[in-house]
Amino acid sequence: MIQRAAFIAAIWTLAQPALAATCREETYKGVEYAICDVDLTKDMLRLFLYDDSGTRPYGYFSTLNAALEDQGFALGFATNAGMYHDDRAPVGLYVENFETAQKIITNAGPGNFGLLPNGVLCLRDRRADVIETLRYVEEAPECTSATQSGPMLVIDGELHPRFLRNSTSRFIRNGVGTSDDGTVASFAISNSPVTFYAFGSMFRDHLGLNNALYFDGNVSRLRAPELGRNDIGFGALGPIIGVVEGQELPPLPPSEPISAEPTADQSATDDE
Repeated sequence: MIQRAAFIAAIWTLAQPALAATCREETYKGVEYAICDVDLTKDMLRLFLYDDSGTRPYGYFSTLNAALEDQGFALGFATNAGMYHDDRAPVGLYVENFETAQKIITNAGPGNFGLLPNGVLCLRDRRADVIETLRYVEEAPECTSATQSGPMLVIDGELHPRFLRNSTSRFIRNGVGTSDDGTVASFAISNSPVTFYAFGSMFRDHLGLNNALYFDGNVSRLRAPELGRNDIGFGALGPIIGVVEGQELPPLPPSEPISAEPTADQSATDDE
């Protein structure tokens, strides 16, 4: 009977749809965080701003989910993805499906966004990367979608130079860090007010990520079905990033054929 029950349980587990993103709650140095890891090799991670009208922001997770359900999909994990103006237009660079809604801003300015260095979350087929803004401009990666925010939390393994260990400025904060190979994006939101220094340290020292980007403060919200969270908040959001359940990933690029014959250049090199 035990073996039969175990067999039935295994079949039931295999029959369930795979959960998009993996969310959990962890405490680091006295602060609890909700953390969601998105595997870009398995999950379809997308940015969203305006609905089909092209002018109305989705604003809420529920509105976006309803629109996706009309297409036969569903919204899994989601969070706000960058700062925005009162009309919900993005403050910095915003690209969605190769369409640029706002150009990149490279100069310093007021508020957290202008606390340089800031950065860009770049989404490409099956990968995501947090890239410091000036490096992004220099390298000009071809992002399917991208959102700019600031400040950077971690830059190549170093905390932002303006972060103070003894700062007293504490807020709810959310952000994202990416693995060096771009296959995993880790999103985190603090469940209580936290300093920039503590938040950046969590990404670097607890999650082991060398590049991480701040999204926003008290307006931050999280949708994490695994944790029973679908934050509503007190107003509409601007850019939203989330995993679309049921949508297939783009195909892998074709492998380059391996030629058995050396090319002319290769032959010349061999002869030298």
